[in-house]
Amino acid sequence: MRRRLLLSTLAVAIVAILLLGIPLAYAMHRLVYEEARQSLGREAASILGGVALNLEARERLDEQKIARAYPGRFITITLPDGRTVTAGRRHKRGTNVLTAAGTAGPVRVRVDRPAAEVQDEALRQLLLIGSLAALGVAVTVGLAMFQARKLTLPLVDLAETADRLGSGNARPRRRRYGIPEVDRVAEVLDRSAVRIADLLAASREFASDASHQLRTPLTALSMRLEEMIDAADYPEVVREEGAAAIAQAERLVAVVEQLLARARHDRTGDAVAAPIDRIIAQQVEEWRPIFRRDGRDLRVTGDDGLVGLTSPEGLSQIVATLLDNSLVHGAGTVTISTKQGASSVVVEIGDEGQGIPPELEARVFERSVSSGKGTGLGLYLARSLAIVDGGRLELINSRPAVFGVFLRPAADALLAVERVVSGPA
Repeated sequence: MRRRLLLSTLAVAIVAILLLGIPLAYAMHRLVYEEARQSLGREAASILGGVALNLEARERLDEQKIARAYPGRFITITLPDGRTVTAGRRHKRGTNVLTAAGTAGPVRVRVDRPAAEVQDEALRQLLLIGSLAALGVAVTVGLAMFQARKLTLPLVDLAETADRLGSGNARPRRRRYGIPEVDRVAEVLDRSAVRIADLLAASREFASDASHQLRTPLTALSMRLEEMIDAADYPEVVREEGAAAIAQAERLVAVVEQLLARARHDRTGDAVAAPIDRIIAQQVEEWRPIFRRDGRDLRVTGDDGLVGLTSPEGLSQIVATLLDNSLVHGAGTVTISTKQGASSVVVEIGDEGQGIPPELEARVFERSVSSGKGTGLGLYLARSLAIVDGGRLELINSRPAVFGVFLRPAADALLAVERVVSGPA
């Protein structure tokens, strides 16, 4: 923007100077030549008057005196008896001259002046006009740079303020710049910062309250399930179901903790070097009966023994979300494939259904975007959980749908520990 302001102001200044300077230079050029001709005419008339006085006094003309009185001129005087008297130095042949002549009765006078002198004078005047024009352009550039800086620096500052608001730093800056329109934008941003700060405070308060309210019943539920398992009168099937229920309750507690961490804007995550096979096996064990009930199957392929940098609860929730998405929206066998990529550990989950409609393909991870069979929050939260642990969730193929979870390799955890231990360089 600063460059555009500078160039536009400079263009306007140059056009204005040209519109004024060209006619002025032309008029000055003509004025110099006209003044030179008039001056020669006055000199010729003055010489005629002097010659007439000499003739009346019957005095001899003094050529040297006339030459000294009019330096740089070549003067030719024709007397009544036909004699010609010259004064001054004769110009070289081929020299351009300006001429003025005068007649008083039988006496004629001609005055010649080199045109180069007039041209030099005209050139000096043009250089003066050009210098003034250049000075005007320089002053215009200086004023344009000052004005551009005055206008753009507040906008840059406001952009930084807006970026801070977007990153969660909702502290108002209270800066004003002396420009009414910009000050109004700054005032609106400050009011928005106050409102965002209030919303963030309410969100953190809600997170704290929800944490307290959710942990207590979940803990009580886990304790009751443990008591149920320890009871000797129950058959073995109840013990198995109770153990599975406890595992689900513990996973629910971990998921709640992660969601609350996101609500508190904790972007560090609890990523550790976790075995991918164990997490996937746990999810397959939980979801396979549900898929078989619908006449479908789960299949696991790919590399074994992979270790990725993630939180086990977060990755479990991501895989569970993708499996639930395939169960509701997909068809056929669901395949979970693991492989070691160039710079990440990849977990791909796909099915044999019709895939994602073209109109939803670009917005599938947005909040509240759904084909009509869900809330539109699952994929959004799954991607958020992946980002918290430094990974990412991407749509690899649309039809049939294949999603990929890209995790940092376990080597990144070792590098992070080494940086912490060694400290800053």
